[in-house]
Amino acid sequence: MQDLITNNVELSNEEFKIISEYIETNVGIRMPPTKRIMMQSRLLHRLKKLGIKSFSEYIDYTFHKDLTKKELVFMTDVLTTNKTEFFRENDHFEILSSTILDDLYNSGRRNLNIWSAGCSTGEEVYTLAIVLKEFMENNPGKILDFNILGTDISTRVLDRAVNGVYEADTVTDLPLVMKRKYFLKSKNPGDRLVRIKPALRKHASFQRLNFMDAHYNVRKDFNIIFCRNVLIYFDKQTQKQIIEKFCTHLADDGYLFLGHSETILSMKLPLKLVAPTVYRKTGSIQSL
Repeated sequence: MQDLITNNVELSNEEFKIISEYIETNVGIRMPPTKRIMMQSRLLHRLKKLGIKSFSEYIDYTFHKDLTKKELVFMTDVLTTNKTEFFRENDHFEILSSTILDDLYNSGRRNLNIWSAGCSTGEEVYTLAIVLKEFMENNPGKILDFNILGTDISTRVLDRAVNGVYEADTVTDLPLVMKRKYFLKSKNPGDRLVRIKPALRKHASFQRLNFMDAHYNVRKDFNIIFCRNVLIYFDKQTQKQIIEKFCTHLADDGYLFLGHSETILSMKLPLKLVAPTVYRKTGSIQSL
């Protein structure tokens, strides 16, 4: 009976406005009216979980009665779009392995720190780890070690990233030799799951980070930052503010990778375009 009642609940325009304004202000992600049905569908799961019968009751609980503020995190989790896959926009990884890693080596960088910002469920992090491992195997001595930090605002997707467990279908298109080197099959064939091998997982760490925070609690000397297909959810002013903060965490001559639909060409930033949506740091924000 509870499921039937909850499924018939609708999110009013006023209720949508309250939640969307919170998301836009605190997360930076735009929520136009066209997102109302999506928001209603995703939040219905939270109403069921909490035993709440209306969105007005949910809003009252989330913003006023839940003193722990945990529901705000859960709400943000379910409203955050998380789409990713292994070797997505693969030409970036080809540029990385064919050119950029050699450039970093020639600049004396042999221990690399990499940041996957907006990492979702971790496929990008582990793709980067595979690329680095393959490069190390094919170019002995050029890279001694590497560490990859994955950050996301969603604790739900970060939990999946830490576990490194994925549907077997997500690696179908990878070469068989790569699957054997870096993935473990589930011991139960019926599960159709694979897990990243420990040799890759040891190079990865994950933490929650909100791009709207004034300061990012991460290191200041990343050699490479990937932030792809995330900035499209922010307005231009917020995009520039986020990238300026990336620049303060990017080492001298470090590289920033953006998604192919994202551009910063109209922004005044200490970055030089070196390949499609790949930029190299050329100075500091203060020097502009």
